[in-house]
Amino acid sequence: MRMGFFNGCMSQRKLASKSLRKSIQEYQDTKTLASFVNLSFKSDRRMYITENNQKRGKGNVLVHVFTFQELCAATRNFNPNSLLGEGGFGRVYKGKLDYRNQVVAVKQMDRNGFQGNREFLVELLLLSLLHHPHIVRLVGYCCDDEQRILVYEYMSNGSLEDHLLDLPHGRKPLDWSTRMKIALGAAKGLEYLHKKADPPVIYRDFKASNILLDKDFNPKLSDLGLAKLGPTGGKTHVSTQIIGTYGYCSPEYALTGQLTTKSDVYSFGVVFMEIITGRRVIDNSRPPEEQNLVTWAQPLFNDRQKFTLMADPALEENYTREGLCQALAVAAMCIQEEATSRPTISDVVIALEYLVRDKIITEELKGDDQSEYHSCI
Repeated sequence: MRMGFFNGCMSQRKLASKSLRKSIQEYQDTKTLASFVNLSFKSDRRMYITENNQKRGKGNVLVHVFTFQELCAATRNFNPNSLLGEGGFGRVYKGKLDYRNQVVAVKQMDRNGFQGNREFLVELLLLSLLHHPHIVRLVGYCCDDEQRILVYEYMSNGSLEDHLLDLPHGRKPLDWSTRMKIALGAAKGLEYLHKKADPPVIYRDFKASNILLDKDFNPKLSDLGLAKLGPTGGKTHVSTQIIGTYGYCSPEYALTGQLTTKSDVYSFGVVFMEIITGRRVIDNSRPPEEQNLVTWAQPLFNDRQKFTLMADPALEENYTREGLCQALAVAAMCIQEEATSRPTISDVVIALEYLVRDKIITEELKGDDQSEYHSCI
């Protein structure tokens, strides 16, 4: 009986491995896949897919191989009532692994699209390598037959977009301190991709809906399927198909397809502006001159007396004067039109760390004279 059980487990693993190999063969950009597998990290923990497989063979399972039946049970047959979200590559469901007593997010990829297959492979490879407090953790995957499913840790507070843009009635807006905490954590996640990975990993799809929040509003980057390896061998950029969300893409990438880590910095600046203003990057419901967030903000950056016009009204002026000015200065540097004029993400992290520390100090002093902190005049 026990032998039959283990044989069954082995046959399931062989089937999953066979399906994964087939998926890789179907993906024509084999050079890109090979480069992802050879990705290394500038740290003491040089992690490779092969090492993970070796650890898995020794019983230290880092990424679990699920059967489709297991995930059907976890999601109640992918019940629409368990649906967390839907995107261009598939649907995400909330699930419960009863035998682990673990709640997870289950992303079922669209089987009809080649791009979905590519995203599955890139994200599976990358998240098997990437381990950082501000990058979502991959629990496992499923490759049964034509199924392509990724299983992540569950983030109970959803996405930054859920708490920032078009809030439903009754949902409390994020306070200034939480917003800065989220911005700093997201920047640290990008810094890990840019500075620790060798070659650097360019996220390419940094936006509010891809920043997930745990129960304490700690942010984690998700959906790395569009990620691209950065330039090597003295090259200044990589040229690639233009993929991303309108409004978040840097000007040089949107116009030429030339991609660098500074492209991610621009996208970060756009999201940071959304965090500060509470406005969507593109909002066609606003007057024409205010529909594009970056275009609307550019002239306001030139007049300190108008800085408060950019603060989210939902904050009700509960922020420090210098905090708002510093945050807008960081955002303005990130969304410079010329890529070379933008800071590195490490510079952004340093600036935000100072801003967050300054927030803690000024909150302690704020009680004596609140009027000083409400405007940037």
